[in-house]
Amino acid sequence: MHCQPRLTTWLYLSPLHFLLLAILTIPSIYVLWLSLNQSSYGTGLSWVGFQNYHAVFTDPYFWRASVNTFLVVSCVVLVELLIGLAVAMLFVTGVPFRGVMFACILMPYAISEVVAVLVWKMMMDPNIGAIARTIEEMGLGRVNWSASPTTGLVLVGVINIWTHLPFTFLMIYAGLLAIDGSLYEAAHIDGATRWQRFLRITLPLLVPTLLITLIFRLIFAFRMFSEVWLLTKGGPVRMSEVLAVYLYQHGFRYGDFGIAAATGWLMVIGSLLMASVFLFAMQRGMKGE
Repeated sequence: MHCQPRLTTWLYLSPLHFLLLAILTIPSIYVLWLSLNQSSYGTGLSWVGFQNYHAVFTDPYFWRASVNTFLVVSCVVLVELLIGLAVAMLFVTGVPFRGVMFACILMPYAISEVVAVLVWKMMMDPNIGAIARTIEEMGLGRVNWSASPTTGLVLVGVINIWTHLPFTFLMIYAGLLAIDGSLYEAAHIDGATRWQRFLRITLPLLVPTLLITLIFRLIFAFRMFSEVWLLTKGGPVRMSEVLAVYLYQHGFRYGDFGIAAATGWLMVIGSLLMASVFLFAMQRGMKGE
């Protein structure tokens, strides 16, 4: 009696399982196998065990790329969450020209990421860029971001926030709309201020949405590539490299597929650990521990 529904359920889910197996599981296992071998263009696989991982861990450029990735991703995700929360709160409480403002917020998602980076690069050109010239006219000095890894990575972070803010905003905005309005009415009758309603009602009920948004953005930001590659190509002297650029350099420029595969798996483990740390800290903060 109970076998038929279970079999039907498995039959309905089998296309999804096959899809996940084909596009995620099998490629992941192959990359893991590739990371334990030495391989390049026109050569077969040669088993080397964990030598690729040892080579990655003893490479100073890998640690430079790891530090850059950690700093940029941390700043980008935290700033983006705060901006997304602030903008979503404004939309919930009411903003003038709501349709126009909504279109402005979502505009970055209508532009190709490569095009967006190139436009930003042109606007920040120290010689002809509108933003760079405006900053210089304001007396803040000449911003030659391509000559400094610090300013280059700051620009990378700004572009990443601008590009992905629509996703963060939509997630938080949907979470705010799902909160029952009667809770605010009851709190208002009891004399709670706007700040108290935010702390006691909005923020606790928004935690699941914030956590999901945080996980997605950490994973997306951890694999950032186009911003760094199109702006600096990891320079000067590979000082602004992030892990995705490090992987690309070894995989497609140096033809060392084993090192690239090992770096890819380390990126997966690193992003999971990083997300776990942020989630643990955030949950403790929400509980007031």
